[in-house]
Amino acid sequence: MAVDNDRLMEFLGRFVGDLGATMAAGNVVVGERLGLYRALATEPRTPADLATATGTDARYVDEWLRGQAAGGYVQYDAAAGTYSLTEEQAFALTDPDGPVFMPGAFQLALGALRAEPRITAAVRSGDGVGWHEHDNDVFEGCERFFRPGYLANLTTSWLPALGDVEAKLRTGASVADIGCGHGASTLLMARAFPASRFSGSDYHEGSIAEARKKAADAGVGDRVSFEAATAQSFGGGPYDLVTTFDAIHDMGDPVGAARHVRESLTTDGTWMIVEPFAGDTVNDNLNPVGRVYYSFSTFLCVPNALSQDGGYALGAQAGEAAIRRVVTEAGFTRFQRVAETPFNLVYEARP
Repeated sequence: MAVDNDRLMEFLGRFVGDLGATMAAGNVVVGERLGLYRALATEPRTPADLATATGTDARYVDEWLRGQAAGGYVQYDAAAGTYSLTEEQAFALTDPDGPVFMPGAFQLALGALRAEPRITAAVRSGDGVGWHEHDNDVFEGCERFFRPGYLANLTTSWLPALGDVEAKLRTGASVADIGCGHGASTLLMARAFPASRFSGSDYHEGSIAEARKKAADAGVGDRVSFEAATAQSFGGGPYDLVTTFDAIHDMGDPVGAARHVRESLTTDGTWMIVEPFAGDTVNDNLNPVGRVYYSFSTFLCVPNALSQDGGYALGAQAGEAAIRRVVTEAGFTRFQRVAETPFNLVYEARP
């Protein structure tokens, strides 16, 4: 076997970067949970200063800071012996209610990786691994990963792109949010449109319990309800708007879900489908975003779909053509892409 040394070194360089990033994921979660980033955002600090401010051990913090600086997540001033965050680093690392919050994504990744033994066995056998079987960090991290994007786009650009939907929501509409998880998307809509009523559903009972708590804390429990139900069996209706956020590709029977959505809509109702950004071919998705989603999909999306009846396993990079086929097979007559971000595509379907 003839090995090209230059190509080998290039590949090893990629390996070193990936290995560092893998371990950095845990360090980012540690930093967020212990308040290290938040304390560092206020002023430059020595390791001892940061440890004192956060009630942590200085030797651990010293090592943590060195790794963070090596990875470009914090700044190091060698002359002063201090570490700090740029405005951009603080923006992405310290505000869970901002439009970008990186620690949530790493929490989701770490939670997913805890299932590695089961995923390894499933890859061999072809069996599924249900969403409900994962570590709790998957459920919490998923909300913290996706919520910033919803916060930045849902009420400001996605819903306004749906023709008459925003007007209906302002005057009073009935909305079903399918696969709602902890209810982040449901509650964002409820706060923005106080004249409307919202019903969230998810098959994972633990997530529904958490969503109910969040609704009560937000003071919207009088017009927001949650039920433990699948996308093929959620109740209520007819609805003026049905939403699914990053969920259709996870389902074993997305066509059955789409049919139930159509049956649950008013005659002039709308289904808003938010999915991960993806092209229609593998080549379209051979990029950093595609890598992230294919990797998550191997551990979460495909195993969950294979754990359910229906025969589908679209995966997180299904693309527009695949979603269109599902919607059309379910009987919808109108389908179009109405918005996009670097991480999501937004579709509108009408009966």
